[in-house]
Amino acid sequence: MKNVAIIGGTGYGAVELIRLLQSHQFMHIKKIISNSQHGEQIASFYPHLTEFFDDPMEELEIERLKEEADIIFFATPAGVAKELVPQFRGSNVQCIDLSGDLRLNSRDEYQKWYGKEAAPQETLDEAVYGLAEIYKEQIKHAKIISNPGCFPTSALLGLIPAVEHQLISKQSIVIDGKTGVSGAGRKQSAMTHYSETNENVKPYKIGKHQHIPEIDAYLSEAANESITTTFTTHLIPMTRGLICTMYGQLKKPMTTAEVIDLYQSFYESHSFVRVRKEGVFPTTKEVHGSNFCDIGIYVDERTNQLIIESAIDNLVKGAAGQAIQNANVMNGWDEEHGIYHIPIFP
Repeated sequence: MKNVAIIGGTGYGAVELIRLLQSHQFMHIKKIISNSQHGEQIASFYPHLTEFFDDPMEELEIERLKEEADIIFFATPAGVAKELVPQFRGSNVQCIDLSGDLRLNSRDEYQKWYGKEAAPQETLDEAVYGLAEIYKEQIKHAKIISNPGCFPTSALLGLIPAVEHQLISKQSIVIDGKTGVSGAGRKQSAMTHYSETNENVKPYKIGKHQHIPEIDAYLSEAANESITTTFTTHLIPMTRGLICTMYGQLKKPMTTAEVIDLYQSFYESHSFVRVRKEGVFPTTKEVHGSNFCDIGIYVDERTNQLIIESAIDNLVKGAAGQAIQNANVMNGWDEEHGIYHIPIFP
């Protein structure tokens, strides 16, 4: 049994970690850490957790954590993990960062897109990108994991097979992303206020979203050449769920059935990616509360466009569920353990 600490205990990512870890046989939540709310019980913020974790949240003590925790999940805002994770290098603690602090290997790129000083280069070099369907072998031997962002998870799982097999032109990729308001976290703002989001669809961070360089970097790695995408995000009036509709110009004529066959072969050993049959497309409701990524494919033969639909739950496959999936891989446990659940429907 591995002892787990969660840093950033009052955010949505932490709460989802708590929910999922309750059914995990090999991980035990030892500590929930919140510097701003230490001494309080997590149930005082989330009453639905009453009786599931009774100990008060604690202040962060690095040296004590090195002794008492085997795995640390950093469910913190951008800018926190980059200061903390380097302090665990060289210890036996496994670190899994749910923020964006370690996703970009270039310190200059991080500063440009996040507006903050980056983590030390040696920490960035040690961190493994935690998209388990693509980087499983590297994750097995990692001590530091950078959990992918929610939009990149959906977009990369949807696009990598097409890019790796050179089905589409690298100059033509367009990603249209839509997410529920929980992706913005618990802190209230005008952007996520009920009266601003209800009955409204709002594009945001056009050309400036911090997930743009992450998507481009890992697509480029899959293609073994530089790829620059057009990526636009929208906030939609629902709590959780995320879907990307992606477009790419096919390099040669193909049928929908041929592309589906390729995708099914690509993901046949990856149980959390479900490729739909021809004519069937995913919805966010069909992955709600689960660690699945559902993918639908259509070839528009009139325009020679490949259209890919990729749906995830932003708090599970896009955050906490994927973090646990990575912990499973790091420790040699069944990759599905504790997170292979039927989605909540309706």
